[in-house]
Amino acid sequence: MAEVIKINDDTYRIEDGGVRFFLFLGKEKAALIDTGMNTPDARQIAEEITDLPLILINTHADRDHVSGNGAFSEFYMSPAEETNLRANVKTGKIIPVKEGDVIDLGDRPLKIIDIPGHTPGSIAILDEKNRVLVSGDSVQNSNIYMFGEKRNLPDFIRSLKHLSEYDGLYDVVYPMHGSFPEKPDLVQKLIEGAEEVLAGKARGQQVDLFGNEVTLYKFPYAGFLYNP
Repeated sequence: MAEVIKINDDTYRIEDGGVRFFLFLGKEKAALIDTGMNTPDARQIAEEITDLPLILINTHADRDHVSGNGAFSEFYMSPAEETNLRANVKTGKIIPVKEGDVIDLGDRPLKIIDIPGHTPGSIAILDEKNRVLVSGDSVQNSNIYMFGEKRNLPDFIRSLKHLSEYDGLYDVVYPMHGSFPEKPDLVQKLIEGAEEVLAGKARGQQVDLFGNEVTLYKFPYAGFLYNP
């Protein structure tokens, strides 16, 4: 069962086992950011917290982030996630978002940052007023999935370097997995680790993940599940 945790009067996190998602409240509307892995009632959870009109923004469309999307007729998402989405959710329309777009909840602008790599259409969301970065799966201290056909490690590295251009605009990172919250300096650590993995300089160990043989490259700050 999902656990709702109040961060402040306008922000909630919903813990859904090994994944989390968020509810942000503005003055005019509210936004769910992702809908978790085992929470088809994500919309109901949000509407029990607020009476504001509710929208949904997805950081990406892996199945552990879209379990409640079926309760929405449309949702904000990168169009590059269409194939990934339809493998998990058959209904609902994508409202396309891209780098630089701003979704204003009413005195709470949310800026979209494109960070492909973990998936083709992964995005981060910068809550400019509150100096918070919602990072999806791309910035976390857990094991980051970078194996399989939709993952791209060189793109991931380029995206994190792009994210570094926003240094100084946020004080805290809200990841969907791992510890909460995280510090901005994790971005640079992940760049360095991913570059070591890509260059073949990191040591990994073989692990079985849902029947897949994958190499885990473990660093003190995070891990990468990756097959060269």
